[in-house]
Amino acid sequence: MTSLISTQTIADRVALVTLRRPAQRNALSTALRDALSDTLDALAADESVSVVIITGEGPVFCAGFDLKEFDTAAADASFERALWSSSDRYHHTLLRFPLPLIAAINGPAIAGGFDLAVCCDLRVASTTTFFSHPEFAWGDVVYSPLHELVGGAIARELVLTGRKVSASEALALHLVSSVVSPETVVENALGYATMMTQSTRELLQRAKAKIIARAAIANAPTLDL
Repeated sequence: MTSLISTQTIADRVALVTLRRPAQRNALSTALRDALSDTLDALAADESVSVVIITGEGPVFCAGFDLKEFDTAAADASFERALWSSSDRYHHTLLRFPLPLIAAINGPAIAGGFDLAVCCDLRVASTTTFFSHPEFAWGDVVYSPLHELVGGAIARELVLTGRKVSASEALALHLVSSVVSPETVVENALGYATMMTQSTRELLQRAKAKIIARAAIANAPTLDL
């Protein structure tokens, strides 16, 4: 069975984490969320790591939560509890991660994939990327991390309409730091990581602690985000 997550060191003090469900557009199943949470917990404790880059395998960064699991949850109360427990842990792990996180967005970032991107500290997008919240039509949308990045006017528009934002518009909105070709998205994310590693791990942790404190969202219940 192929691992749902791969982790590799791609430069001094820089780890690359790759979501590996390309056939499912890297949809965030309970198993994948748990694997990512476990991976981030391990990297946070690894003194040799100062910056983490997250990307997706294949042409899609992440298509959001695996909707098939909601059908299972509707018929299985124990699985429903596990699904939401996994979701809470996953969001809080991202939002409380004590080191810089960079999203190397290799393609569409949809619903929970959009959330994954905005829960990171920096975003580098490929030209094939778009962002959207189609789940606004049937469920809750994570709002606060997006508001933290682009402000209330834009965040309200995006979560209340679900409209698509192209990579070029995302750059104009300062939602992403740069837009590059799909084959260079990780390389460009590494460029930002290399800038970060000019500082010490301790100083990066202190800076990240200030970011988390200022955002004031890390410990909120998921449905209140």
